[in-house]
Amino acid sequence: MSAIDELLDGARSSLDRVDPVRAQRLQSDGALIVDIRPHANRLDEGEIPGSVIVERIHLEWRLAPDSEWKLPGVTTGTVAIVVCNEGYSSSLAAADLQRLGLPGATDLAGGFRAWAAAGLPVTPGGSPAVP
Repeated sequence: MSAIDELLDGARSSLDRVDPVRAQRLQSDGALIVDIRPHANRLDEGEIPGSVIVERIHLEWRLAPDSEWKLPGVTTGTVAIVVCNEGYSSSLAAADLQRLGLPGATDLAGGFRAWAAAGLPVTPGGSPAVP
């Protein structure tokens, strides 16, 4: 097993990963869907309606419950579902958020592409990231 495979397995061991249908249900119950994909991917493929766009380089600062730069309303009780293209970098990011005090952080298994393949709603992409 490669080092990255071990890192990914370790990250996923703490996550209750969600499939697209469950993610949509959790979102309707108040969970944040946090899209960390690059702007070019969002432009080409679209976005999940109601998702919050946070560039990967800002993610920990915007979602750590004790960060002075956190998004409004983020608390230790926030459920955040991190979304990348295919569900790899989102696993690593969600595990980082858990270590920073957000136990409800997880990711979307299969990423945005699994969401779109499941036939769930997609809006045109290009929304700006949260500053």
